[in-house]
Formats: sequence, C-alpha cells, structure tokens
Amino acid sequence: MNWHTSSLDLIGKTPVLQLQSFDTGLCTLLVKLESMNPGGSIKDRIGQTMIAAGEQAGVIKTGTVLVEATAGNTGLGLALVAARKGYRLILVIPDKMSAEKIAHLKALGAEIIITRSDVGKGHPEYYQDLAQRIANETANSFYIDQFNNPANPAAHEFGTGPEIWSDTQGLVNAVVCGVGSGGTLTGLSRFFQKTAPHVAMVLADPVGSILKDYVETGVYGAAGSWLVEGIGEDFIPPIADFSAVKRAFSVSDADSVATARKLLRDEGILAGPSSGTLVTAAVRYCQEQKSAKTVLTFICDTGNKYLSKIFNDSWLKSHGFLLENL
Repeated sequence: MNWHTSSLDLIGKTPVLQLQSFDTGLCTLLVKLESMNPGGSIKDRIGQTMIAAGEQAGVIKTGTVLVEATAGNTGLGLALVAARKGYRLILVIPDKMSAEKIAHLKALGAEIIITRSDVGKGHPEYYQDLAQRIANETANSFYIDQFNNPANPAAHEFGTGPEIWSDTQGLVNAVVCGVGSGGTLTGLSRFFQKTAPHVAMVLADPVGSILKDYVETGVYGAAGSWLVEGIGEDFIPPIADFSAVKRAFSVSDADSVATARKLLRDEGILAGPSSGTLVTAAVRYCQEQKSAKTVLTFICDTGNKYLSKIFNDSWLKSHGFLLENL
C-alpha cells in the first residue's frame, strides 16, 4: 500500500528547496520546508518524540494530563500528537501569540491559558513558571518541559540531522538555526560534530534577544522585546549547546517581516516571521563567504499562522512597519 494510516507518520522527511531570488554571493542557499509537517512546523518533530519518550518511561499513560509552556508551535506539535493519542493537554502561552495559532490549538482540543509576555523568568505569570505550577497542582499530570527534556534535541540529532545530510548528499557546509528552547541547535550540533565536524552552526537571533551576545561574549544583559514568535530568549535555555556556533546574527523585526513577505512574493513560500529571521541571517552569512558553500536553513512554520499579523496591512501599520518597505 502506498499510503499512510496516521498523520503522525507524515512528521519529518520534509523536502529541501534552493532559493533563487536572494543575493547569496558565491553560495547556494537551501531551505528545509518544515512548514510541510502535518501541524505546519518543525515542532511536530519534538511533539512526537517528547510524548513517545514519556510513554516509554512510563510517566505518560492513559489518563495523564499533559502540561506545557509554549510560544506556539511546540504546543501545536503536542496538540496534534495528544489529539491522535487521546491525551488531555493544557498549554500556557504568552499573549503575543497569533490568533491563528490559538484557534488551531483550540480546534485540536487543547486547553489554553494565556499569560503575560512582558514579564521575565521568576515572575508568577511568566509562562514557564505558570505552567510548572499548574502541573504541580493538577492530579495525574506530566510537565513536558521542552527546555529541559532530552527528547527535544534527540528529535534533531537522530531525525532532522540525518535527513539534512542525506538531502544534501553530504555537501552542506553550514546550517542556520534559531533558538527558542535550543533543541534544534543542540541536536544538529551533536549530529554534525559526530558526522561532519566541519559543518558550521550559525545562530539567527531576533534583535532584543540575549542569545547573540551570550554566544559572542559569554555574558548578556537585560533582554529587550521583539515581535517574532518562537525564537529568541531572555535567558539561556538549559538544553541549549552553543559550543558549535561559529557565527551569530541579530535580525530586526522589520527585516524578518520583509524577508518572510519576499519569500511568498518571489519564491512562492508562505512562511512565518521566524523563517524570515533565519533566511535573513543565512543570506548575510552567504554574502560574507569568500568561496562557494552550500548553506541550509529552515522554513520553520507556515505563514498561515500569521495572516492576521505580518500579512495584514492594518497590523503592520499599527506596529510601525512601513508598507512601502515590504
């Protein structure tokens, strides 16, 4: 039979596309279309592996209530798997999440608690602290905790990394990642350090996040604010391993949005703003190179989740974006 019997079977094995409309100098720029996962993002991978690891360890079983803190896509990956497997799922999300993501999560049956995005770690309304407290107070619950869960980077060490190596027939020279929980960067770093240590890991970070400063200096100050969802942090995620990062770029919200809109207009790729951040950084990295290289980054999620934001003129104007620059 040449068909599948579950949407979960469609997670991973996403296609790779060469971008044609960006000035990449001597380099070839590829994007892995994680937006084509059934939940629409790269986070489907960890939603599947983290729940499977919990089941294997016996901490997730029939009747377990799953609890997680998420900026959106991890929640969608978990909600997809939870819906297929019959688990109750409670998600704590910051209030900057798009309306499309919230509607998607509710349609999948997840219970949503919206909290503040203007408070830091240690504040009772900070999304991770609130999720942990809800898990502690909920009978028969399990806190997924993507920021500390080893099944998060494992999804990329044993799944995404081998796919990239196969997709490029071993020709990839650099991979550009963003960091939310740090799972993608850590898992890919582990894979390439074992398989092809010459492959450079490159960080794409929103302006306002502290991660670029940390990578370059080992220290960081207070975080600013940014509109891009899902990447950038105001703390160092415990599972994040930056040791393989060779270069880091800060990308403004304006550049992220402009690139995401260019991806749709010139490449036919409907991508979210975090993909705009990654592609902007990847283009800058390519332009710095003095010899031909193959560089890969990700279309992290689909722009369908941001139609009310970066593809909406009223929203753009209300946040100070100049439409003529987009």
